[in-house]
Amino acid sequence: MTSVANRAARLAWLALAACGAPQATTAPEVPPAGQLASGGTVRVELAGDRIARLPAIATPAGAGAATWLWPPIIDSHVHLTYWPVADELARSGIAAVVDLAAPEATLDAAPDAHGTPAPDAHGDAAPGAHGTPALHVLAAGPMLTHPGGYPLSSWGRDGYGLPCRDPAEVTAAIDRLARRGARVIKLALDDDGLDPALIPVAVAAAHARHLKVAVHALGDASAAAAGRAGVDLLAHTPVEPLADATVALWRGRAVISTLAAFGGRPAAIDNLRRLRAAGATILYGTDLGNTRIAGPNPDEIALLRRAGLDDAAITDAMTTAPAAYWSLPFTVSATAEASFLVLDADPRRDATTLLAPRAIWLRGHRLR
Repeated sequence: MTSVANRAARLAWLALAACGAPQATTAPEVPPAGQLASGGTVRVELAGDRIARLPAIATPAGAGAATWLWPPIIDSHVHLTYWPVADELARSGIAAVVDLAAPEATLDAAPDAHGTPAPDAHGDAAPGAHGTPALHVLAAGPMLTHPGGYPLSSWGRDGYGLPCRDPAEVTAAIDRLARRGARVIKLALDDDGLDPALIPVAVAAAHARHLKVAVHALGDASAAAAGRAGVDLLAHTPVEPLADATVALWRGRAVISTLAAFGGRPAAIDNLRRLRAAGATILYGTDLGNTRIAGPNPDEIALLRRAGLDDAAITDAMTTAPAAYWSLPFTVSATAEASFLVLDADPRRDATTLLAPRAIWLRGHRLR
């Protein structure tokens, strides 16, 4: 991407987050009824942007649930500065994203870890463009890297990377990003990224501020170095074959899929299969901005199947697993945020049901 295009995209994102565009429709309609994953059919009663009650309702004997109520989708790897499509994501059933590299200025405009929109000039929560309730955005700001290294050496020269030469610069950068609202720290390791000796420094500084650390590590050596240093999650499934010892390092940690973004390479699919078998948590992510589907990505779902995930596991990777991992308030339960999907079938039996919800509720509003 050219520097001119980067600047244009950055301005578009800041405009989207800060001021919005002409208001459009969100409709507080009669809330729905449907079956819960835990069993039973309920009616949703709302109190503002929260679920107040879920009273049980009777269904005719022998009748299956006409609809299912399900937590919304979370995309754990996007770049909204590249492609400011927050409203389109919300209207497709995605209620939260993790933005894993953007210039520092975008941190001031992004919603916080709990999805509270950035205040406007009057101190009120600003909606998204067209009046759509704001997505939850967990933002990283720029990724830490070596001066002149990735991504500063290529597409990210306009602020997507933050050069760090020594432990003092790493600690100062993470402190500043945390104060500006970053909710995850991203390190670049491949292509002359951050000096591997600085990874433990970054992990210690981020963890002291209760922030997770993600790493851009597409090769075995980088993934192994990150695993040994205590990094929390792989921002991509590595595309080069991983050694068994490297896979073992990621037991109990997490990996974001992004298989379609790299063309579904066989080595990446095999890596994801082995990481999952070793006990890594799989989080659905698309690398949106580099991919261009403004909604749940059917190619990613198909590749997750090729990596050995069944429909229940894919649904978990897209909804409940990232909600738990990122501590987002998405459960269809009393007192939870009123953000949920109304589906025509149980997605644990057919994950593609998530691609076309019957209805989408975000913060107590039904999106049209």
